[in-house]
Amino acid sequence: MIAGPRSRRVAVAGVRYALLIGAAVVLALPFVHMVSTSLKAHTLLLEYPPRLIPKDPTLDNYVQAWGANNFGRYFLNSASVAIATTVGTVLLASMMAYGFARFRFPGKGVLFGTVVVGLTIPTMMLIIPQFLLAKNLGLLDSLPGLVPFYVGTQIAFSTFLLRAFFEQIPAELDEAMIIDGAGAWRRYWNLALPLSRPALATVAIFTFLGSWDEFVWALTVINDVSKRTLPIGIALFQGQHGTSWGLVFAASVIAVVPVIAVYVTFQRQLVAGLTNGALKS
Repeated sequence: MIAGPRSRRVAVAGVRYALLIGAAVVLALPFVHMVSTSLKAHTLLLEYPPRLIPKDPTLDNYVQAWGANNFGRYFLNSASVAIATTVGTVLLASMMAYGFARFRFPGKGVLFGTVVVGLTIPTMMLIIPQFLLAKNLGLLDSLPGLVPFYVGTQIAFSTFLLRAFFEQIPAELDEAMIIDGAGAWRRYWNLALPLSRPALATVAIFTFLGSWDEFVWALTVINDVSKRTLPIGIALFQGQHGTSWGLVFAASVIAVVPVIAVYVTFQRQLVAGLTNGALKS
């Protein structure tokens, strides 16, 4: 009687872990192959059978990739744009979310509904109106000009996520600060933000990834070679060295490093933010 249910639980757990391990291998294999290829000499790229562990690993591909085609400048361009976009999105979205969560004003439901509707609009549909707006504002061919449009595409989701967290902060804490003479800004800055660090980290990670990897809008508005971002640089790099897969993969690995660093740094906050959001919803 006891062995039967226990055996079934063990079998189910074994199948579950087997599926998880299989999925992890499938997801990790392309990345492992990319890193492996980036460490191979050009003469060994097409060896058969292929090896995941290079026989004579080399860093020459990384040295050549970083020094070719202004790759270092493209990396710094993407980093500056991504950081500025992340800071702007977190600040603006958190202020909007706090307003929706704590204040009552006419049209509040309609305005928040408009924000939610913004989540359903594909970004590709906005390319032409955004281009015309950027042209009228003189933001074409400008790295700072990318930031407002990246913030605009990220702010709806960020506001939606943060509002749910701010609503879970007990109203009694706000009332206590009001009794002490705290205004709205102080309650937002000293109360709401510190208590919502997991949600803020979640928004920051998603915003950074979205702006770091963005390709279409940057390709549309950036013409100056020195102002290209990293995705454009990698695409052009691949076109100029179509058979030099070692260089292409080395450039791709370099581009992935900041993404991994950001995720590892905020991993706990990200998991806590997503879990709390799921439970609170």
